[in-house]
Amino acid sequence: MPTTTVNDREARVPLAVDLDGTLIRTDMMWESLARLLRKNPLSALASPFWLLRGRAHFKQQLATRVQVDAASLPYHEEFLNWLRDEKRAGRKLVLATASDVEMAKPVAQHVGLFDEILASDGRTNLRDNAKLTALTKMFGERGFDYAGNSSPDLDVWSGSREAIVVNASSGLVQKASARTKVGRIFPTNISLTAALLKSLRPHQWLKNLIVFVPVLTAHRLSDPHALATAAMAFLAFCLCASAVYLSNDILDLEADRHHPAKRNRPFASGHLPLQFGLFGAPVLLLGALGCGLTLSWNFAAVVLLYFALASSYSFLLKQVALLDVFVLAGLYTLRLIAGHVATGIAYSPWLLVFSMFIFLSLALLKRFLELQSVRQQNRHEVKGRGYTAGDLELVTTLGLVSGYLAVLVMALYVNSEQVRVFYAHPLRLLLVCPLLLFWVSRLWFLAHRGQVHDDPTAFALKDWVSYTVGALTLAVMWLATGH
Repeated sequence: MPTTTVNDREARVPLAVDLDGTLIRTDMMWESLARLLRKNPLSALASPFWLLRGRAHFKQQLATRVQVDAASLPYHEEFLNWLRDEKRAGRKLVLATASDVEMAKPVAQHVGLFDEILASDGRTNLRDNAKLTALTKMFGERGFDYAGNSSPDLDVWSGSREAIVVNASSGLVQKASARTKVGRIFPTNISLTAALLKSLRPHQWLKNLIVFVPVLTAHRLSDPHALATAAMAFLAFCLCASAVYLSNDILDLEADRHHPAKRNRPFASGHLPLQFGLFGAPVLLLGALGCGLTLSWNFAAVVLLYFALASSYSFLLKQVALLDVFVLAGLYTLRLIAGHVATGIAYSPWLLVFSMFIFLSLALLKRFLELQSVRQQNRHEVKGRGYTAGDLELVTTLGLVSGYLAVLVMALYVNSEQVRVFYAHPLRLLLVCPLLLFWVSRLWFLAHRGQVHDDPTAFALKDWVSYTVGALTLAVMWLATGH
């Protein structure tokens, strides 16, 4: 007569598996809301009214309007592999989730492991005691094991035979062990603080130092008031830029998960809950406007214009060839304008035109890098852009011409009347021209060789040659003042 082992008996105990934060590293409700914001922002404005009728109704309304691509979701691979082993051993697996049933079905179909689905249905929000009641009714008192990841799962664990703790803190493991026996533990090695910091992109804040340029070119570095106002403008733009990054990552969630590098971003990978972006972006924007209002209403308007233009770029304008690079260049120039507005320093037409040309060259260089990658992969189009691989040579020409025109503007400035206000020996400033010519040419030369990756501005901020050229430029400006 065949014997029954402990493993055989455990294999027959059904395993109920939570979806949000357990099987996947994200939450289907927030995933659906993020896609609704992208697909139909006006419809998303009605979401608070759906919530008034309960979370189950809220989820159902989201599920009827958008569908999440189950194949692109960030799954907890180690846990998923274990579930496959359990399924092969003959264990019954049930997907028990608080997500709406229409959200859960595509995931269950994609994974292909679950025998049944228990989910919210528009009337009942299947979590906490509601989930415990449903599972107990189906399998009896402590007739099932349950895999979960968060505090709402404690009620379910209290009525289960065994707890499987996934992607949770050690504190939650202790609380679960007080309710029932803890079996397998799939710990998390993700730091929310590190993920949040990464999503804010603090390394990109260096671009906002452009607001100090008017103080530098107007020779006001010894003016404490000008430096203080520029510093406040810098803070406002850092907050605003991070708000843009958060909102863009939320809106580009689907596209990022299909990108070989961007799929590792905190939201796309599931390392950071989407709530941090959905609520964090408005908070940061309000903080930026608050800082802006301490300077002036006009400066706050510039900050708001920057956010609107940057968001429009990510949402739509980046798909329009040529317009996209002009908008990128405009965003850099807008930082320069913000520096003038914040400090009250008079505008320099020369400086504004120079910045437009130099930043247009950098924006075109960014497109060059994308087109170069597309051509190397023998593809024709850049996904989400208005360019094709055949545009590579034209983009190269436009980019080099824009960079050289910036140098020409610098040369013309040396012969202008305005230069004599600040410089005793303006002709010495001509030495800046070969420095700029070298820098622009070298950047494009390295990009052509494949030694510049993704963002040329970020490359320049890490490039010691760029810092050397910058230091020599400042030295020339100092000599031109007559010292």
